[in-house]
Amino acid sequence: MARLLHTVRHLENGLLVLLLTLMITLAGGQIVLRNLFDSGISWSDPLLRVLVLWVGMVGAMIATQQDRHIRIDLLSRYLPPLWRRRAARLNHLFSAVVCGLLAWHSGRFVHSEWQDGNMLLQHIPTWVAESILPLGFAVMTLRFTLLLFLRKDEAPE
Repeated sequence: MARLLHTVRHLENGLLVLLLTLMITLAGGQIVLRNLFDSGISWSDPLLRVLVLWVGMVGAMIATQQDRHIRIDLLSRYLPPLWRRRAARLNHLFSAVVCGLLAWHSGRFVHSEWQDGNMLLQHIPTWVAESILPLGFAVMTLRFTLLLFLRKDEAPE
């Protein structure tokens, strides 16, 4: 199991690096082409919007993997350790439920996009670009559920 988690971690990190590199290269190339040559790549702006979506979701998946996601944590600083652990479990439960609902409804959204047959960038179906939404939220649901049942010292890094 540890080996699988290690492999998944490296795949996610590699995907994030690849997406960010592609974004930076494409955006930088667009700037150079527009400013120096008065031209540009017609499909780069829609692709950059899709890449921002993918980078955000993969980054969120990595953040939940490391239990370093955004949280509003005002009260737990003042709680005793037992209550702090209980509050963390409640937080993980709430996050798992919310991410589960988001995975379900984003899956429904992607399915409707598939049925409609909308296209992005002429040859790429829109649902392919949006497929990161249900996948990402499903992965985060699984990770929040695992964090709910694991002790802090057992949590995957």
